[in-house]
Parts: sequence; C-alpha cells; structure tokens
Amino acid sequence: MIYELTEIDYDILNSIYFVEPFDKILEEVNYSPNVVADCLKSLISKKYVVAMLWDDAKQDYVRSFMYDSDNMHAYSYLATKDGLLAHNSQM
Repeated sequence: MIYELTEIDYDILNSIYFVEPFDKILEEVNYSPNVVADCLKSLISKKYVVAMLWDDAKQDYVRSFMYDSDNMHAYSYLATKDGLLAHNSQM
C-alpha cells in the first residue's frame, strides 16, 4: 500500500536516495529538527526509510533494526525501495 506523502515526507525522501546523516537531511529540507525527526519516525514505521549505522569492521553502513527515537542524530537514513516508489509516484 502506498501512503499519500506530505510535502515534508516527499522532501525527506528526496534527500535520502543515498545514506545521509540527520544533520545533512536538516540542511536539505529546511525544517526544524523536531519536525524532521517526527517525520523520519513516521516514514520508518511505514517502512519507507531505514536507520543506518556505520560499521567500522565492514567499513560500510549497515541497517539498524532498532534505533533510539530520542537520539535521531546518532543515525544516518536511507529510503527503502517502497519509499522510493512512493516518492516517484508523486513526482
């Protein structure tokens, strides 16, 4: 099921076609940190976005299956296939 995206949802998905840290998303979407955090949490719950952590051993980002919703700055984010499909369907 594809959910109707809000303008900020669309803007956030537009900025995370590749793994991006929270601060970079803030720079690109120009909304307050609390609003961006709330929207990311909503997008994660819809499975449109995944939280990512840097793995020193792999020298790459890996999906974090759990994340601290009170510390959104600790993660980077990536749009999922479903998120990209929802984003592209509203272009």
